[in-house]
Parts: sequence; structure tokens; C-alpha cells
Amino acid sequence: LLMVPDPRPDSQAVKEASYASIPVIAMCDTDSPLESVDVAIPSNNKGKESIALLYWLLAREVQYLRGTLPRSQQWDVMVDSFFWRDPEELERQEEMEQGYGADWQQKPAEAWETGAGGGNWDDMSSPQAENAGWENTGAVGGADDWSAPEGQAAAGTNNW
Repeated sequence: LLMVPDPRPDSQAVKEASYASIPVIAMCDTDSPLESVDVAIPSNNKGKESIALLYWLLAREVQYLRGTLPRSQQWDVMVDSFFWRDPEELERQEEMEQGYGADWQQKPAEAWETGAGGGNWDDMSSPQAENAGWENTGAVGGADDWSAPEGQAAAGTNNW
């Protein structure tokens, strides 16, 4: 028996099962191809939650038909156990539960203020601030006439 949630992406498996005379049960939407499908279950097979719910309903019905679960009793298996979960997502969730994810909330070991260029920019008491001035930069700055030929731009900066 081959059970597929959608015969379109699983077309190779469905085709090979028909060659071997294996019965195929498929959850089919309105646009699903039905070639080589023996039993089509009309369903929404586009979302992982709807596929999980369908598998849960089928598993519960199998339990009813086998007689292991009477119809008067609720099945205690949650639908969530039929969802597919990414293993990396499960690892991240376990790390968060163990407390590894809370490391980002701790204060860093080194102070950010000790880095170069830190501190108050308005504080003019630093040694760099004493030599800082717009006229003492040593570079020819934004007053240049870029359209002037080379050498004439520096001579004409004091005219304005």
C-alpha cells in the first residue's frame, strides 16, 4: 500500500507503484492528477496543518476499525504529533528551553565605552579635541571648486 499526500509531486512513486500493482491512496485536491491512483481522498493538501489533520483522522479511523479504540472514547493523541518539524528548529527550541538562548541578555564582559572613538562627542577636553578644528585639518576640504583646473582651486578658497 502506498499513501501519498499529493500525487503531483509524488508522481514517480505513484507511477512505479502502478507498475508493481501496489494500491495507491492519495489525498487529492481539485487540481490533482488521478492517473494510477486507486483511492482518492478529496482534501486540502496544500498546507502542512491540513495534511497533518488528515493523517490524524486516518490513523484514528484505523484504530476504530481495528477495535483497539472504541468510538465512544476520545483518542488521546494530539494532532500536533503529526506535524512535520524542522530538526534545526527543534534544536533551537530546546536550547532556548535550557537557557542557552538567554545569553544575549547578559551584560558583555568588556565595556563598550573603552573602544576607540567612544565617549561624548561634545567633550572638548580630550587630546584629539584640542587640535580639532575646521581650519587645522590639513586637507583641502569642501570649499574646492571642482570645475577649476588643478592648482587654482586652493588659491581661490579665501574669496568667499
